Amino acid sequence: MTTMATTPAEDGSRKNWTFLTNHGHVLLAIARNPTARLRDVADEVGVTERAAQAIVADLEAGGYLRRTRVGRRNEYTVNPNGRFRHPAEADQQVGALLDLFGAEPTGDTADR
Repeated sequence: MTTMATTPAEDGSRKNWTFLTNHGHVLLAIARNPTARLRDVADEVGVTERAAQAIVADLEAGGYLRRTRVGRRNEYTVNPNGRFRHPAEADQQVGALLDLFGAEPTGDTADR
């Protein structure tokens, strides 16, 4: 399981946070390994398998991932042309994030 950075909070306790959301972490994990089991993605990201399933459903509904059944497994295709959802980054494609973290996008990159 991945360890998160901690910083002291005002009350002296330690607060866990990361720059990327769990959605971003799941997308990167799947881009790195498109045939990964969700159990393994969940372990890598540090969430439950149920949370990973919900995140994948969100990413599919948003057009960032496509799931294809291959035998008994799922294979995922990442859409690197998808735009970030927050208005401050809406002019950027998620493929730039994949490139930044060295994930190999498995979708169409013609428009990038």
